Amino acid sequence: MSGISRVLRGALMALAAVSMAFGVFAQDAQTDAAKGAAPEAFRQIDGSEKMPKPNAFTAPTAPVTTGIFHTVKFEARLTKEGKPVEQGLIWSIFSPNAGPDDKLPLVATFTGGPAQFQLAAGDYFVNVAFGRAGATKRLSVPESGDVEEQVLVLDAGGLVLNAVSGPDMRIPPDDLSFTIYSSDIKEDGERGLVMDDVNPNEVVRLNAGTYHVVSEYGDINAVIRADIQVDAGKLTKAVLQHKAAQISLKLCTEAGGEALADTAWSVLTSAGDTISESVSPYPTVVLSEGQYTAVARNKDKIYQRDFKVEAGKNTEVEVITSINQHKQDPDSAFFAD
Repeated sequence: MSGISRVLRGALMALAAVSMAFGVFAQDAQTDAAKGAAPEAFRQIDGSEKMPKPNAFTAPTAPVTTGIFHTVKFEARLTKEGKPVEQGLIWSIFSPNAGPDDKLPLVATFTGGPAQFQLAAGDYFVNVAFGRAGATKRLSVPESGDVEEQVLVLDAGGLVLNAVSGPDMRIPPDDLSFTIYSSDIKEDGERGLVMDDVNPNEVVRLNAGTYHVVSEYGDINAVIRADIQVDAGKLTKAVLQHKAAQISLKLCTEAGGEALADTAWSVLTSAGDTISESVSPYPTVVLSEGQYTAVARNKDKIYQRDFKVEAGKNTEVEVITSINQHKQDPDSAFFAD
């Protein structure tokens, strides 16, 4: 990766506010895309696509040679016809000549909305970042005469993510996380990471385009994916639908009884794979819909019970010692030391 890419990718990490609203609901499925969005063509920011190499500037003139400075004004817009963005921008002006460290020297920077710089005659590389969105432009400042106001079009929008369990069961925000990837798949079969650890209802500024979103509910196996379109100048709100539920486990001597302390738990899939282990009298796990087996060990005795998880139906599963005791095989793998 060139020095320009490394400098500018770091500059594109700021977050800011976006004010236009637009909603879309993304259905649950491995390949379901968000519905209701009207896509607009836009190049997705991805690595060096927006980052010219040092030799992209032909015969640059070295700034600050004449001692004469020109006032240059800058503004950025989400769309060509949109209003100037008033806050949350990071402006960076670079010399086009890479230094000994293969990085572009930073000439000036400004954070806020529209910007104004005093620049000497010469060539420059201008970058404006708005969250994960950004735009770049070459600027030539003449030795004499005025420089017209520079307008950079971000072609950017916002994305707000949330999820439900089943048709409409609200999921606690602390149990949800999102990861945003590029829609394109690389040669190695992986997607480019755009942003991870995205919280529910967090506004993420992105270049317009399609993104691959992964939502995790809990930390076991409740994972869904969706392709979501982000439109320039709009705030896309996507709600993903998990087919999962919270399951509380309890080992007791009778139905409705108190949970027994010092109980070790394992949860197995229908194929016999262990997907969760814990030591607690009353653990809660989030599982995708399907068939499972709860295995409990208390005072060297093993108990087990099969149960079913249905999307959006949070359930308590009781394992009763008088009913669900497991006749342990000498070669059993349950809780083997």
